[in-house]
Amino acid sequence: MIKVTLKDGSVKEFPAGISAYEAAKEISMGLARSACAAKINGKNADLRDTLNEDCELEILTFDDEYGKRTFRHTASHIMAQAVKRLYPHAKLAIGPAVDDGFYYDFDLETKFTPEDLAKIEAEMKKIVKENEKIERFTLPREEAIAFMKERNEPYKVELIEDLPEDSVISFYQQGEFVDLCAGPHLMTTK
Repeated sequence: MIKVTLKDGSVKEFPAGISAYEAAKEISMGLARSACAAKINGKNADLRDTLNEDCELEILTFDDEYGKRTFRHTASHIMAQAVKRLYPHAKLAIGPAVDDGFYYDFDLETKFTPEDLAKIEAEMKKIVKENEKIERFTLPREEAIAFMKERNEPYKVELIEDLPEDSVISFYQQGEFVDLCAGPHLMTTK
């Protein structure tokens, strides 16, 4: 068992290896439902990150800046998934959260019209309703490059190639959509 000090100063015991999200559920189901990210020993973290030793844990919600950024970053992935469903030949570039929202850069032969944006928004709403689990996985650099080449994502290949040789590369998957990403993300698309 490990001792976890919470934001209010109380200490709870959990089994080593519990995720920040599982710990949030043990603290309060309401907290787990509103959780967006975590802070472990003062460092921003994904809810999937595990607690392996005594530590300080803070569960972050949309009311916290980093929680809000995590929510917005997940929204950018939902938008990218919607675009890829509607425009399968679109190439993905980057899609970060920003101070007042999020964006995603796409390479597409045509420009998006207001009608396209309405279709994208409708598809995003469908994806949210699908409540897809968002899962993180990693690949060694060379496998990550091959994986993105298979998916015909040249900008992602370029980003990976710019990383150090010994990098382990992380991806997040929601349904059929997979993106190169350091995270963090919400637990589901809902």
